[in-house]
Amino acid sequence: MLVEMLKSKILRAETTDSRIDYEGSLAIDQALMDKVGMLPYEKILVGNISNGHRFETYAIPAPRGSGTFSVRGAAAHLGNVGDLLVIMSFAQMDEKEAKSAKPRTITLADRNTKIIKSQNALD
Repeated sequence: MLVEMLKSKILRAETTDSRIDYEGSLAIDQALMDKVGMLPYEKILVGNISNGHRFETYAIPAPRGSGTFSVRGAAAHLGNVGDLLVIMSFAQMDEKEAKSAKPRTITLADRNTKIIKSQNALD
């Protein structure tokens, strides 16, 4: 049996841009994607802490070190610049692997310029 487990999480990412006139996706600073092992075009679940909306989309890399979190396409109706987001990706694994799996997570602050908490994240 396969179970779906949390693989990556970016917590308290501040939305830097919102573009309705764009193919749906969430642009994320490539350096932060790398820290949590999130891949370009990987399916993600986004929770908007500021307004309670949740939506699925995919991650696209934004310039490394930019601090960008740009909500695009139809999802732009669900968030505004300054909203705080939780971005999660998941992986399917067998039960044995799931028992020892540890997600890579970071918590951001200061307009996405500082990582204030990190668990299992890559350097």
